[in-house]
Amino acid sequence: METAALEKPQGAFVGLDYHALNAMLNLYDSDGQIQFEADRQAARQYFLEHVNLNTVFFHSLKEKLSYLIRENYYEGEVLEQYDAAFIKRAFQRAYGHKFRFPAFLGAFKFYTSYALKTFDGKRYLERYEDRIVMVALTLARGDEDLALRLIDETIAGRFQPATPTFLNAGKKQRGELISCFLLRLEDNMESIGRGINSALQLSKRGGGVALLLSNLREAGAPIKGVENQSSGVVPVMKLLEDSFSYANQLGARQGAGAVYLNAHHPDILKFLDTKRENADEKIRIKTLSLGVVVPDITFHLAKSNEDMYLFSPHDVERVYGVPFSEIAVSEKYREMVDDVRIRKQKIKAREFFQILAEIQFESGYPYIMFEDTVNKANPVAGRINMSNLCSEILQVNEASSFNDDLSYSHLGADISCNLGSLNIAKAMDGGDLGATVETAIRALTAVSEMSAIGSVPSVRRGNDESHAIGLGQMNLHGFLAREHIHYGSAEAIDFTNIYFCTILYHCLRASNALAREKGLSFNGFSASDYASGEFFTKYVSQDWQPEHERTAALFAKFGIKIPNRAEWQALKDDVMRDGLYNRNLQAVPPTGSISYINNSTSSIHPIVSKVEIRKEGKIGRVYYPAPFMNNENLEYYRDAYEIGPEALIDTYAAATQHVDQGLSLTLFFPDTATTRDINRAQIYAWKQGIKTIYYVRLRQMALEGTEVQGCVACSL
Repeated sequence: METAALEKPQGAFVGLDYHALNAMLNLYDSDGQIQFEADRQAARQYFLEHVNLNTVFFHSLKEKLSYLIRENYYEGEVLEQYDAAFIKRAFQRAYGHKFRFPAFLGAFKFYTSYALKTFDGKRYLERYEDRIVMVALTLARGDEDLALRLIDETIAGRFQPATPTFLNAGKKQRGELISCFLLRLEDNMESIGRGINSALQLSKRGGGVALLLSNLREAGAPIKGVENQSSGVVPVMKLLEDSFSYANQLGARQGAGAVYLNAHHPDILKFLDTKRENADEKIRIKTLSLGVVVPDITFHLAKSNEDMYLFSPHDVERVYGVPFSEIAVSEKYREMVDDVRIRKQKIKAREFFQILAEIQFESGYPYIMFEDTVNKANPVAGRINMSNLCSEILQVNEASSFNDDLSYSHLGADISCNLGSLNIAKAMDGGDLGATVETAIRALTAVSEMSAIGSVPSVRRGNDESHAIGLGQMNLHGFLAREHIHYGSAEAIDFTNIYFCTILYHCLRASNALAREKGLSFNGFSASDYASGEFFTKYVSQDWQPEHERTAALFAKFGIKIPNRAEWQALKDDVMRDGLYNRNLQAVPPTGSISYINNSTSSIHPIVSKVEIRKEGKIGRVYYPAPFMNNENLEYYRDAYEIGPEALIDTYAAATQHVDQGLSLTLFFPDTATTRDINRAQIYAWKQGIKTIYYVRLRQMALEGTEVQGCVACSL
């Protein structure tokens, strides 16, 4: 069962190694053409020169599996769920697809980052097919039919589990299957101490961790009635940054963290200053990601050029009886301004947005979460007050409280991200979008059910009660370009709208089927807009069908049926009667490594370059051609900097209305952009109903030959 391509380089490529062949992507041929075939040859040559020579040989599948279990490479419990005949059939099923990596970087990424290696790291014990089978057998948990469907969906490229799942499933020495975690901190030392410990525990297990700081009292606030005692949020940020640099998953994934702060917190300017290029080293934050929670009122204040009041979280909690993060600032703003019991400071709202743009111009941070947009779209009870390391997870949480010994006096609920993504092009090619989505939902639900983070009980409770997952999407630009549609065009936005509407329908159907099978809905279902039927109003009150003939023709071409109003009504009835198993279903992350092994454009944003240049460890520069690109369709591969932020925002807005959580939206600007351009884009995004903004990128920040670092947790 070998996957290596044995073809040798032909013609002009004879005598070149895989690195040289890959580099030819950066050189035009004598006719001024990009040499795509050189990269395909590089992928083949990589197996001949490297993979085959460094893979441990076994005479049979039985010998291989026995060795891997005996030597503690594989979890024997996974294989014990199936009989030997089925296991052999599963491996034959995977190898029967005759998979080949279409691009060198995909093969290189897989063998560098995912394939099981000997404990000394020098030899490979798995090929691509082996990893897929072990992931499928792990997530199927003894269900043979689901295991085979997962193998088919994954090796065909229609569904790709997130990095923690794809990397760890089935391995004996492993981290968790979860991509990232969200923790909230309360305004007391016990919560801060427990939060730092939890961040260490979760980082050790390979997940990125975001923490909410909005509830912490500001610098100079009183402690136990004594004035000027609190140090504010910045020292906590420094403690967290050091924690993440210390903890990682056996060196496989570096620790990564983010912190979120409400725009109306008195420490907001100090918070932003930590990312300035010239910040004092005592406060400078180098590796921790920053996010700002911005309510609607902040924009209204800026529009009318008013002062923007910042409220002491300690006083807000004392007056309202709930933490600051539980307050809808837009709703209570004038009331809090007038309340003399609440200490407050003021700055100019326009000055705040100017500073925000300046910091983004310098560093790409902070992320932005539009608080009211997020909560208006939230279909379940509770308030969303933060996001994650990649800004696509938007779920409700619940505060914990602690005894003096840091044990729980009340166990709250924190958040974990159980992620995987569909390849839009391959999912459309498959012709049965419903079957693909259902298989993916069942796989992600398995990740949720199999994950029990006992070291952080609040995360475990949140996961156990919500079964929340995040089905993402990638390769939108690749698909559109392949079909000769320009990214950001009316037809492209129309396709995005109807595709995501159809995905939502199938997600809900799959979760409803799980609820029916298990006789269980997520905790809080009865208080949700799903149970009341309100969630479905916009889908049963109008027809969601393509507006453009070109879009309709695409769905017809691939045999994809778009649900009609009657089908939405039937689904509404089913959900109201039988419930949903998963509290959250969709989230679109900024796919990175899994995009390369899946030969996809990342997430649903445009490419950043026709031929992307990355730095990959010791090998140095590696070149990656945009999926499906050839010398005849180059015009459809305008990059994100050329396309501009408005087309991206319009595309994401079309998708956002059908996604219960968020989408990682990076905004790209040309090197002529100013902070004013960034402010305009922020305002436009807010008006268009965007929920979050991830990074801000200026073209000069993406220097040739360097890798623009993304989210290490979900960029997968």
